[in-house]
Amino acid sequence: MARSILDHGPSTAAELALRLKLTQAAVRRHLDSLVSEGVVEPRAKRVYGSRGRGRPAKVFALTDCGRDAFDQDYDRLAADALRWIARTAGGGERGDAAVADFARARVAEQAEQYRRALERVPPEERTRALAEALTEDGYAATARSAPASIGGTPGGEQLCQHHCPVAHTAEQFPQLCEAETEVFSRLLGTHVQRLATIAHGDGVCTTFVPQTRPPSAGDRSGGAGGSPSRPRDVTGTGGTAAGTTAGEPPDHKSDTKNTSKTTNKTGHTSSTGHTRNNRKTEASNATTAPANTAGRNPA
Repeated sequence: MARSILDHGPSTAAELALRLKLTQAAVRRHLDSLVSEGVVEPRAKRVYGSRGRGRPAKVFALTDCGRDAFDQDYDRLAADALRWIARTAGGGERGDAAVADFARARVAEQAEQYRRALERVPPEERTRALAEALTEDGYAATARSAPASIGGTPGGEQLCQHHCPVAHTAEQFPQLCEAETEVFSRLLGTHVQRLATIAHGDGVCTTFVPQTRPPSAGDRSGGAGGSPSRPRDVTGTGGTAAGTTAGEPPDHKSDTKNTSKTTNKTGHTSSTGHTRNNRKTEASNATTAPANTAGRNPA
């Protein structure tokens, strides 16, 4: 019935029943269903010349949604336009760069809309907010967690787009996908990795978003909280003993060695002082002994 309207233009129920060889009651039931689905819409029939008495006849015409159900050539039109851009720029690398510039300009307006949506949520919820914004634009996007792997791959999230409105054109011009990935990276504030695309034959466009570590209290206050490039000082002294690494207990051999040196040094000093005192006493006795002998009476 929709095809008959497409071929002959807006039609009344009586005209459709005549062409399709159906009763008007059956035609009206089917038209009611198409109206509820948004495929056709009723309109007042345009009358040329003088109009007779009574209400004007009602006709049913296709909506934009109804026309989209039939053959379209938008993909080829878009591909032809991009080829013209590349050819006009000189082809080769220049042509590829011109197409890439067009792709970035195309997603720039979308990026501003997405940015406003992401600014309203905390950083840890931005991937989910971006998926919701993409869904509103027809990408049927979702966000799910991606745990860390045994091989050491860090955890994060996967942004999945289950539909791509420009998939057929992106098959010939991957710059469209690349520009979109660049936008995701800027919006989320981190490097992202495109794992799969519908344009390359995958079932879903998948983008990996690595998990970003929120700053700790030590990072914000400038204390010993540490960072990925500067390990946290766990000794509490701001440094480590020589020959040790951060987070490891210091070597007790150095303490024992220092103690031994101190003991030996102390013992040596005490022995030297005692010897000197003994020598002074012997010298004093040697000096006073003759005097005492001289003062004695001979036996």
